[in-house]
Amino acid sequence: VPIVPDESRTFGMDALFRQVGIYSHKGQLYEPVDKENLLFYKEEKNGAILEEGITEAGSMSSFIAAGTAYSTHKINTIPFYIFYSMFGFQRIGDLVWAAADARAKGFMFGGTSGRTTLAGEGLQHQDGQSHVLALSIPSLMAYDPAYAYELAVIVKDGLKRMFQDGEDILYYITVMNEKYTMPQIPKRKGIEDGIIKGMYKIKTSRQNKYNIHLLGSGTLLNEVIKAAEKLKKEYNINADVWSVTSYKCLYDNAKEIEKSNRKNNKQVKNYIQQSVGEKEGLFVAITDYQKVLPLTVSDWFPGKFIALGTDGFGLSDQRPELRKHFEVSADHIVWSILKQLSNHSVFDKKALSKVKNKLDI
Repeated sequence: VPIVPDESRTFGMDALFRQVGIYSHKGQLYEPVDKENLLFYKEEKNGAILEEGITEAGSMSSFIAAGTAYSTHKINTIPFYIFYSMFGFQRIGDLVWAAADARAKGFMFGGTSGRTTLAGEGLQHQDGQSHVLALSIPSLMAYDPAYAYELAVIVKDGLKRMFQDGEDILYYITVMNEKYTMPQIPKRKGIEDGIIKGMYKIKTSRQNKYNIHLLGSGTLLNEVIKAAEKLKKEYNINADVWSVTSYKCLYDNAKEIEKSNRKNNKQVKNYIQQSVGEKEGLFVAITDYQKVLPLTVSDWFPGKFIALGTDGFGLSDQRPELRKHFEVSADHIVWSILKQLSNHSVFDKKALSKVKNKLDI
């Protein structure tokens, strides 16, 4: 059940108008203004798209109806609710809670997400908090994938867990509108498991003598990769790069393990600890959301943990300027690493001022 609270074209769904139609219980009662277009608004009694107009509350109500049809009507319908991410939890968060409370199942996609990704829209669309708000809903699986293969793995696993295994969960997945290369899924054992559990390594440096780890999510994983390349090329500093697909999954797992260990007097390691090991290092997490999101899991990383994020209001500007403003650009990531290394007398403090000017910090 595709659901959209807007004009659909923003998300490239207009190709579905002629193919499956827009649902209307009375059929089409008007002549669409785009009737000359190949992909005109086509409403039908048996249409499949719920194109609700500009009403987030109405659309979320449709999500709840479709997401609970398995229990109310004994019919599995799978809602795919696609909306501007800023128009989700911030506006209808109580209805998301109601959906979870009613054991609704399905996928909510926060489109054009992140505070620096949708350029030029200022405060209206720049979402830096939806993943923070998502932390409050116990049965919600929240993901911020960077690549198409991550998205595919998450949706496939969600379909299995909700409709095959019968788990009472629902999904929130943020997707971007930024164009960048989508690589093939790495052919390494455990990649899919890491995507689902919340993080996996995409780049290992054999010469990582300072044990530096860069954690990237969503579209800002690209800035992280650029930073790692610049550190290596210009400063001969190596770093491992991780894709963090879900801070909520990492947090939920760590809290549950901590609770179990306390109750049973055990020392079982959570997924973060299993992944990064016990060697102390420098961990820098970069997110297009508020810094508090990665800071929720900082306790379980050994060594120094630094969070770079997008606290504050948005701006109407281009992506490079927005990322410079919020200090989540590749240059700011490099600077945070070098500044921290200089604090421990690993990087020459006298060279810092030159580096600062060079990186335009």
